[in-house]
Amino acid sequence: MVSLPTPEDIKKLRKKVGLTQTELAKLAGVSQSLIARIEKGTVDPRLSTLRRIIEAIKLVEMRAKKAKSAKDVMYSPVITIKSSEKVKKAIELMEKYAISQLPVVNDNGVPVGSITESTVLKKLLSGEPEKILKLKVEEIMEESFPTITPSTNIKDIQQLILKKYPAVLVMEKGKIVGIITKIDLITKAVVK
Repeated sequence: MVSLPTPEDIKKLRKKVGLTQTELAKLAGVSQSLIARIEKGTVDPRLSTLRRIIEAIKLVEMRAKKAKSAKDVMYSPVITIKSSEKVKKAIELMEKYAISQLPVVNDNGVPVGSITESTVLKKLLSGEPEKILKLKVEEIMEESFPTITPSTNIKDIQQLILKKYPAVLVMEKGKIVGIITKIDLITKAVVK
């Protein structure tokens, strides 16, 4: 007799491959609330639904194994902003390129910090928006994203991104050659 995965098994498998409930729901073609209820054990899913969820997790796991290093999943070219630019320009770049964070560089292109949607939103909500928009990026930027090489192992990248950082920068010969975010790991290492 074949044993079906328990709600705890599904949650463990989902977390093992680094997916949120929302990401798993999208891949499996179900709602996030259904994933949450399944994991809590408050609903018994249809066998076909359970099969789609398990297949989505296995697909993520399989594709992650195929992607071996940073060069396999990085996005290039990298959109950056100089530390001397205004916050307003950072917002415009994020909107134009549909991105949620920007590496901040000095005049030589060396990473010196980062700016995220969250940081900008917190500042805008805590002060006078017109003044915030005129500030230089260096006045509100946070620490720089960690840097890795193009040959960095995908597992090491997953650990960096899952632990703390919204992105990592791929550097080669002192230059930024790529960036990796959660969505890059999902779409390039998982959903190719």
